Amino acid sequence: MIRTYCATILPLTLAVLVWAPTPALAQESGGSETEDIPRFGGPNSVKNQIARDSEEKKPLFGFRFLKPYFAWKKGLQEKRGLSLGFDYSTAYLSASESLNEDTAASGMVRFFGAWDLVGRGKANSGSLVWKVEHRHRYTDIPPGSLGFDLGYVGLFEPPFSDQGLRWTNLYWRQRWKEGRIVLVGGFLDATDYVDVYGLASPWLHFNNFLFSTGAATIALPNDALLGVAAAGMLTDKMYLIGGLGDSNSDPTKPIDGFDTFFNDNEYFKHVEVGWTTSKDRIYFDNVHLTLWHVDDRQKAGVKDGWGAVFSFSHYVNDRWMPFFRAGYAEDGGTLLGTSVSAGIGYQPVPGRGLLGIGLNWGEPNEDTFVAGLDDQTTLELFYRLQLSEEIALTPDIQLLRNPALNPSEDTIWVIGLRARIAL
Repeated sequence: MIRTYCATILPLTLAVLVWAPTPALAQESGGSETEDIPRFGGPNSVKNQIARDSEEKKPLFGFRFLKPYFAWKKGLQEKRGLSLGFDYSTAYLSASESLNEDTAASGMVRFFGAWDLVGRGKANSGSLVWKVEHRHRYTDIPPGSLGFDLGYVGLFEPPFSDQGLRWTNLYWRQRWKEGRIVLVGGFLDATDYVDVYGLASPWLHFNNFLFSTGAATIALPNDALLGVAAAGMLTDKMYLIGGLGDSNSDPTKPIDGFDTFFNDNEYFKHVEVGWTTSKDRIYFDNVHLTLWHVDDRQKAGVKDGWGAVFSFSHYVNDRWMPFFRAGYAEDGGTLLGTSVSAGIGYQPVPGRGLLGIGLNWGEPNEDTFVAGLDDQTTLELFYRLQLSEEIALTPDIQLLRNPALNPSEDTIWVIGLRARIAL
């Protein structure tokens, strides 16, 4: 029943959004965009990332010589509708015990932006969105591969890989009905709009993917898939998101995605219904249920599967963000079959630093691995320090209990350090 429903989610989502009553918005038709326009997408999506990087911060020190550069970018956005972002990130991890490698480090450079080409400054606008990256390792393995070397069913910093040059985003975003409906199509990053919440970014928050998109119970495609997705407000506080994408897209060979999309017909589908306190706080104050289904991937030898994720998070006084998340998967090649996470984020000084702690219990997916593996417990603590407006440094520590693929070890400690320069 769930599989049949997920197979038709995109047309159903569009139909519901088009015919749903339009909530009252602050601006009149054709007026300037305001904060009342729904802000769909997670903290990693291009528009939201640029907005966060542009926010006023309270760092330990600043670089005055960069102010003319940021003023130029702001003017470019206001006059031409062109928003630009550039960053370089590095991550280093070291484990106390391992079956193979016990250290990993890598880096990535990203150039991303959005150009409002239709209806600039209006509620109903059309934008070209892109993100191009180069991901490279410094050690024998990158951080994204370290988990399995430890015998742990999980991923640390999966974006930090050794893929080289890749297209992560290249799509068109169109708004309708005073910004209430958004449609995106092209090369998308599923983690930008599937099961998002305020602490989901591997560049800004937790190192362990357990505390990010899907809680390791969603069979996410590579984070650059050819597909389409739609989102919209059903009421002032209820929203609906649905989409479909190619499970076999390769971000290092984006053109090949057209062949796999139209010929392999192996798709990842999802639908999400959620509640938020206001349209501009969708990934801050959020309760949602996400359903997903993935087709058989014949070349990869992975059979179809489905699952669900429930998520709650709420930003209190712009300082505290408690969260609770639970996921379930039936086949599909996911890492975990059942996963439950809880934790909190806290800003002692808003704009200067973020403390985060999360606890997860997870049961490995028997279809992906074998039956009878131990359940795992993971505890993670990080602190992101805003050294300057442009530079953030994040030390991190994890405690892994009963790593399922390493029965000789009861406990493994993993320490990490991540740095990001945003220009």
